[in-house]
Amino acid sequence: MLRKNPSGHLPVIDQSAYVDQTAIICGKVIVHANVFIGPYAVIRADETDEHGEMEPSNIQDGVVIHSKAGAAVKIGENSSIAHRSIIHGPCEIGRHVFVGFNSVLFNCKVGDHSAIRYNAVVDGRDLPSHFYVPAMSYINPKTDLSQYPPVDVAISEFSESVVSTNIELVKGYKALHNEF
Repeated sequence: MLRKNPSGHLPVIDQSAYVDQTAIICGKVIVHANVFIGPYAVIRADETDEHGEMEPSNIQDGVVIHSKAGAAVKIGENSSIAHRSIIHGPCEIGRHVFVGFNSVLFNCKVGDHSAIRYNAVVDGRDLPSHFYVPAMSYINPKTDLSQYPPVDVAISEFSESVVSTNIELVKGYKALHNEF
């Protein structure tokens, strides 16, 4: 379901994207080409800043994505956000990033080619490119990032395979949708 937000903004969805009919997309959300937004995803861009404005959110793969007081949420190309993750703005996720299921990202920037495994939390700490967050980690402003290894090649390959799978899902679901 596509909805206006209180400011009157409507989502902008590329025609090649697939948005499941149970998903809710509200407000100033921009979904680019070949994006798969699965069942029951909730993507909201409905809170404004002190000037009544918002920056658009660039959404790749949907879970629960929300932003506080008009702060942007940006997700780069070829990134994957896995099941039940929460991305809460302000937040910027670079290109080719994998965020594992049940992870929570808030008030942070994640550099390109990084991987955040399942059940991890990144709260108020920017991460450099090629950074690896192991499963069930908690990273905050006081975390010493030097204790974490760089992302492994196998993890990067897995992330790329998820992106390829999602592109195939878009094609498949778009074809199914056209049958009804």
